[in-house]
Amino acid sequence: MAALVSGLVWLVVRLWPTRATPHVEPAAAEFALIASLYALWRLARMLPIASTHGAIARAHDIASFQDWLHLPSELTLQRYVMDHDRIADLTTWYYATVHVPALIAFLIWLFVRHRDKYKHWRTGLALITAWCLVIRFVRVAPPRFLPDLGYVDMGQQYGMSVYATDPTTGVSDQFAAMPSIHVAWAAVVSFGIVAASTSRWRWVFLLHVVLTMLVVSATGNHWWMDGIVAIALLAGSLAADTAIRGYFQRRAEAASADGAVTGPELSPQGLLVRLPEPGQGQ
Repeated sequence: MAALVSGLVWLVVRLWPTRATPHVEPAAAEFALIASLYALWRLARMLPIASTHGAIARAHDIASFQDWLHLPSELTLQRYVMDHDRIADLTTWYYATVHVPALIAFLIWLFVRHRDKYKHWRTGLALITAWCLVIRFVRVAPPRFLPDLGYVDMGQQYGMSVYATDPTTGVSDQFAAMPSIHVAWAAVVSFGIVAASTSRWRWVFLLHVVLTMLVVSATGNHWWMDGIVAIALLAGSLAADTAIRGYFQRRAEAASADGAVTGPELSPQGLLVRLPEPGQGQ
């Protein structure tokens, strides 16, 4: 609905321009695009993938790999959080409510205050979200599906779960833990603010991606590697966008330079014209 309304606003101000058109048209177009992408993402997440084959085994493999890397255990973090009810409540609340509003606020701020950097980060967001949708076909269970290792579902225990009790139902795919969309979007927000802003306070916003990494692990919804892979894919997506934009910019500059060289030698009819030498009679 939001995409449809903003699309209609864009069409109206484009067909019947007013003084507000230069300001309203680009904002309506971007809002329609983002809302459409978000709607497609929600629909794609709802598409059933009947197979859960290998999801639990891959989760055990990730746990073993992290042990081999000597990464700290998510279980230790979860037990610490659950020993403090107030921290546990805040942790489950943060997981359930913060990532989407934070992303929307970031996109609005970037569009209004740093329009020249907006498309780069919007493209990075679109690419990392697409990666998450593609990789979901490789089934990976989150830690909360491994009670044999001691993990619990904190969302269910503290009443802030965004997932259905039956993992085969609901609006989200519960066996798509790798990579973490929560961490991916938090990384877009944190790194985007640091890259775009010039304020000395911009570094504070790195706390968002750090807290998100801790929260998704403590709640039993993701492994450390889910977040690490998400950040790596975001870095690759941003690098790809930079490379592609640079390629087309160089082509445009080369074409402009060629036009500047050859332009004066052509008559309006496209025929080659030889200019007289200095001092030469006509």
